[in-house]
Amino acid sequence: MKKILILCTGNSCRSQMAEGFLKSFDSELEVFSAGTIAAEKVNPNSVIVMDEVDIDISSQFPQNVDEFVNQSFDYVITVCDNAKEMCPVFTGHVKHQIHSPFDDPADAAGTEEEVILVYRRVRDEIRESFSEFYKKEIEH
Repeated sequence: MKKILILCTGNSCRSQMAEGFLKSFDSELEVFSAGTIAAEKVNPNSVIVMDEVDIDISSQFPQNVDEFVNQSFDYVITVCDNAKEMCPVFTGHVKHQIHSPFDDPADAAGTEEEVILVYRRVRDEIRESFSEFYKKEIEH
């Protein structure tokens, strides 16, 4: 069983989506997500766009990366540049660190429909990237 931690800044959008996708690909994976500055809750737009692809992340919640630094992981994956720069030193063993950045959909501006389109685009990019990661690194 592989143990994976996905990091971003607030742990409210990108890392939550990535966690949801990995769990949907393989229920045997041990997947966690965290933020360098954890938000109070998962972004509601992230919940909406993940629900559109039949993945429920509504019960997930942001966690601070400090809760995980003593643990060992097969993969620690940063999904934003800020998290990569602020990534703590893990005292547990980390076999692989991967940086795979995505735009922050929380920065989207415009009408409600324009904003949700950005969330969908980022969701789809995360799905594609993590599907490739899963096929290459986990399934092989």
